[in-house]
Amino acid sequence: MRNLYLFLVVLSILFSCTQKKETQPNFIVFIADDAAWNDSAPYGNNIIKTPNINKLAEDGVVFDNAFLTTSSCSPSRCSILTGRYPHSTGAPELHMPLPTNQLLFAGELQKAGYYTALAGKYHIGVKREEFNMIYGGGPSGCENWMKAIQERPKDKPFFMWLAAMDPHRKYQPNTIPEPHNPANVMVPPFLPDADSTRKDLALYYDEISRLDNYLGQVMAELKTQGVDENTLVIYMTDNGRPFPRCKTRMYDSGIKTPFIVRWPEKLQKGRTDALISSIDIAPTFCELAGAGISETFQGVSFAPILEDYSANTRDYIVGEHNWHDYQSHERAIRNHKYLYIRNAFPELNASPPADAVGSLTYQEMIKMYKEEGLNKNQFDCFVEPRVAEELYDVINDPYQFNNLAGNPDYKNALNEMRGLLDDWIVKYEDKVPANPTPDKFDRWNGKKLIN
Repeated sequence: MRNLYLFLVVLSILFSCTQKKETQPNFIVFIADDAAWNDSAPYGNNIIKTPNINKLAEDGVVFDNAFLTTSSCSPSRCSILTGRYPHSTGAPELHMPLPTNQLLFAGELQKAGYYTALAGKYHIGVKREEFNMIYGGGPSGCENWMKAIQERPKDKPFFMWLAAMDPHRKYQPNTIPEPHNPANVMVPPFLPDADSTRKDLALYYDEISRLDNYLGQVMAELKTQGVDENTLVIYMTDNGRPFPRCKTRMYDSGIKTPFIVRWPEKLQKGRTDALISSIDIAPTFCELAGAGISETFQGVSFAPILEDYSANTRDYIVGEHNWHDYQSHERAIRNHKYLYIRNAFPELNASPPADAVGSLTYQEMIKMYKEEGLNKNQFDCFVEPRVAEELYDVINDPYQFNNLAGNPDYKNALNEMRGLLDDWIVKYEDKVPANPTPDKFDRWNGKKLIN
């Protein structure tokens, strides 16, 4: 009788563990490299060919106010994976390796029984044990996404970080069978509508379409494996497009991200204007997985929004601009109404990253600048010195062209946003570096400097 009792206890424990694994959701993050938030049909661009991203939106939840903590490749990825602001990760600047003592949420998922894998662009430093497998892949960065999905153990829930290199520069023609026509691209008003800009944007579109194709293959494989319904999928980017006034910038063109969440078992199609930050992914996944939510996480779970699309989990987001090819220190705080930016080094201009400096678009802009052919909305990168503070009404000024910081009618709003940022700086122990990293590239021609 005693043996029968012990057998039933063990059987009950095994059954409960099995049930837990069956109900734990799988997670996939598809992350683009340098893609604008609004370069797909769900966000208003019907020209670019992204049928699979569009299908995610048709089946899932589109977030209209999702933001990154920085508009810079490796710091953004380190921030997402640790759930911490860039200056708190120990890797706030481009190409800085993430310190090994920084906790990754992938490790917390492992403790909860998850298999974890990364395929594509790594870019956070030394290889980490929090990923059971790490796959490379190039030139798209997506080449081993299917391999990662197919080789996973089938008896565990999984987390996949599928990281493209698309649409990072440099661009090559004919990356997709039917390239985009430059005549059809959508040129944002902060870039000149010139032939060179259109050609550049068309090549950029092509790489997003290549990424989209790989994404579609993975989604089809999930259905083949029978795990589609209980897999929570996110499509997002690490920073804005590699064009002037985008990548590295604190405007929506730099830190806003596409954010589409699909989870057929739990979510119906919908849309939300709730504010979320990329550091919110870590606590959200851990909560949904039944894993531990580390005290190191600085984000807040957006799981309540997945229950109620009208819910809100935060009042504002904060972005950082630290060294990325050039000396810099900017902080931005944004809510539903205003964007406030503070610049510690206003004497410096806002040149785009070195890879974009050599682009068709920026070289055309330099030519037009010398010929006085740019309009006031396209002049931004050449302003020197800049103002130390910027304030924008993001509802009435979606591109953030009209700085209201000096307008007396917005004095109260300015002071409110200043106060919010000051409180954040104290809470998260943020500081302007006493010895900032200097420029490593020429701000006009992008050539490496000899220091």
